[in-house]
Amino acid sequence: MANLLAVLTALLSWRAFDESNGWKDALVFRPWRVVQYKEYWRFLSHGFVHADWTHLLVNMFVLLQFSPAVESEWGISHFSAIYLGGMLFAALPAWLKQKNNPTYGSLGASGAVAAVLLAFVFLKPMAQLYLFFLIPLPAWAAGILFFVYESRMQRRGGTGIAHDAHLFGGLWGLGYAVSTRPELIQGWWRLITGQ
Repeated sequence: MANLLAVLTALLSWRAFDESNGWKDALVFRPWRVVQYKEYWRFLSHGFVHADWTHLLVNMFVLLQFSPAVESEWGISHFSAIYLGGMLFAALPAWLKQKNNPTYGSLGASGAVAAVLLAFVFLKPMAQLYLFFLIPLPAWAAGILFFVYESRMQRRGGTGIAHDAHLFGGLWGLGYAVSTRPELIQGWWRLITGQ
């Protein structure tokens, strides 16, 4: 499923890079248009277009790195719920804050990808990840750093990045993982307490 999502996202993003054809504008998340014109598809469509190749490649790299474990653990239907639910949930902060702003727009699969990443962290807290491809750390530590960094950047503002979408996507993935696999909480308790 992740491979199909990556291919579809790459094709739609590539098509939308040419802004003259109107694809990007038709798919970007614009809360004002959702409210005014009932364009509800934008809650999902924004996750299939990206600003540029770097934005696209980073999101698809993260998706393809962490989705095999998540997909094999939960299956395609649950994986789809994590990914698409993360995409929807990640759009909520912008919808709430920007629904009266006709100029606001956001795009990208970052919220959905964050959901997959945090579901992976919950599933495999001791898996070794590499921060900046160099610094090894356990997945649980990467998950904490994710929330600390995104929270700080959200408060700081002015980056042109929807850090609140990353946070909400991550929260969706973590919440979904906890609610569907509560038996793994014991492993987390042992990890925290050392017992």
